[in-house]
Amino acid sequence: MSRKDFITIEDFQKIDIRTGTILEAKPFPKARKPAYQLWIDFGEIGVLKSSAQITDLYQPEMLTGMQVIAVVNFLPKQIGNFLSECLILGVVNEENKEVILLQPERKTTNGNCIA
Repeated sequence: MSRKDFITIEDFQKIDIRTGTILEAKPFPKARKPAYQLWIDFGEIGVLKSSAQITDLYQPEMLTGMQVIAVVNFLPKQIGNFLSECLILGVVNEENKEVILLQPERKTTNGNCIA
């Protein structure tokens, strides 16, 4: 796998990456690929919604209460009848394409910035 194009530190600083806790997760039957609808609490930013294709390794009941890391300043994206407002981050297992969610090593305050 090759490296992507280089960016500047200024480019990186435009990305708003924060911690949040999943409040609710439910199946998203109208998605083209298997996905969940998530509601994530980002503290002072509020609760944002996300559509996530993470059904291979996670069940909705496992996700509720899980703290995750997400990009919160992408433009919202309409996915079927659902408006996705943030992008949770994960590592793609190249062997079988499963997504493993990124999480803080320790519990942190919702809305904290990733530096």
